[in-house]
Amino acid sequence: MAPTKSHRYVVVEGVIGVGKTTLVQRLAARLKARMVFEEFEENPFLPDFYRDKEAFAFSTQIFFLMSRFRQQELLAQGDLFHATTLSDYLFEKDRIFALLTLASHELALYERLFDVLRGDVPRPDLVVFLKADLEVVMARIAARGRAYEADMDLGYMRALTDAYAEFFARWTACPVITIDTSAVDLRVDAATLDRVLEAIRTGARALPLLDTGIGETFPLPGVG
Repeated sequence: MAPTKSHRYVVVEGVIGVGKTTLVQRLAARLKARMVFEEFEENPFLPDFYRDKEAFAFSTQIFFLMSRFRQQELLAQGDLFHATTLSDYLFEKDRIFALLTLASHELALYERLFDVLRGDVPRPDLVVFLKADLEVVMARIAARGRAYEADMDLGYMRALTDAYAEFFARWTACPVITIDTSAVDLRVDAATLDRVLEAIRTGARALPLLDTGIGETFPLPGVG
């Protein structure tokens, strides 16, 4: 049975440096969609967190949690001038970072607050999960030259990458499209963009296969 409506609220997710913002911007340009970006640069604790994770994990995480919740409240009010909303983060991903960085007594307090807030957060219709090889992600982080990311810890990024993969392996709240961007440049890759757009517009739960023209179909490279 064909889907009856398009996906109206779409989230692009993945680790730092995987290409979330780029994809949101390209999709929004084609869909005339509203964009909601994570306000990570407004977190005053973030530079200190990358310098000393143990000392600043809790303050960093609580700031992010409340900032993301404030954005989600505004998002839930809707937008009369756009049929589609695109965001570069999923509210529930906040807990991924909390589980990695918080001490047990901090996590207990965080969980109580998180459970209270998440009930009022809108659920997306579709998640596009971007992943990439760790070496590729680290190179992209270095290339963009943000001062507070200059000494990004490889072990932390490896743990974060694994945590994201585990999180989306168990995610059931909405369909998830997974794209491996290791060899895909989302700034110029038109084929991947077109297939994501088709999934959004048709309400599809997966990306269509690439027709080879010889009676067989194969998954689009970089897309799972």
